[in-house]
Amino acid sequence: MSRIVIALGGNALGSTAEEQRTCIDAATPSLVGLIAQGHEIIVSHGNGPQVGAISLAFEVASQHTDRVPRMELPECTAMSQGYIGYHLQQGIAKELRRVSMPWHVASVVTQVEVAADDPAFAAPSKPIGGFYDEADARAMMATQPGLVMVEDSGRGWRTVVASPRPVDIVERDSILNLLDHEFIVVACGGGGIPVVKDAAGDYHGVPAVIDKDFASSKLAEVVGADFLFILTAVDRVAIGFGTPEQRDLEDLDLVTAQRYVDDGCFGAGSMLPKVQAAMEFAASGPGRRAVICSLEKAPLAMRGESGTVIHG
Repeated sequence: MSRIVIALGGNALGSTAEEQRTCIDAATPSLVGLIAQGHEIIVSHGNGPQVGAISLAFEVASQHTDRVPRMELPECTAMSQGYIGYHLQQGIAKELRRVSMPWHVASVVTQVEVAADDPAFAAPSKPIGGFYDEADARAMMATQPGLVMVEDSGRGWRTVVASPRPVDIVERDSILNLLDHEFIVVACGGGGIPVVKDAAGDYHGVPAVIDKDFASSKLAEVVGADFLFILTAVDRVAIGFGTPEQRDLEDLDLVTAQRYVDDGCFGAGSMLPKVQAAMEFAASGPGRRAVICSLEKAPLAMRGESGTVIHG
């Protein structure tokens, strides 16, 4: 039996609650299919559209009534973990009943520790929330110390926050305890709630967004997973993607993968972070492998019939 962390993309879950339920119903046979092969799984997920909608709802409402306060990003991330986890729990449990499997499923609101001195805090780069014209954006920055807004691709001005690297998973022991009692665990939603530890050992949320794939890689590392599955829209990683020279890759060792990264073969906003996160996990211990594949073919990838395997 292998322990597998599976990273689902937030965009793959739709943009409304109904779309999300539909997408999860389509995804669960592949997830449960891995358990049917004798493996135990932890599911992580993105939350880009969902946390953006939550943050924007509070932002707009707070401008129109004093009965609704502004909500900070860590709390918005926690809310997104709750409602995505709720739908995943229902969808996975329904599929487990359909195939008569005795497993349980639970979501863990997950904090992910980051370093207070991570260089990312000095260079916020991750856009979140709604769009504003320049005058409003500058007025908001003048009245809210620490707020950074930038022009975003001609669409207006948006808030940008730091995207630090994960250091540790605060709830790792809770996750491991659930695994030991035949639970499918949903954890690290949206990259986790970013927190820093103070001198007394207490955690405090920070306004940041952790990349979901890097958080999933760290999660897989600390729970002793054998595999990290990063599920995406394509069956395999490719070089020359979308060109006549496109070549799909079935197997990548770390040296070759690093050469492709250095040569700029992967899109910075798409495949590059997935490959880098996969490399981090593969390098974290002997025998660890990362697989980048499509959701539909995850069980096939476990048998070596699809996906790109990245290994040491």
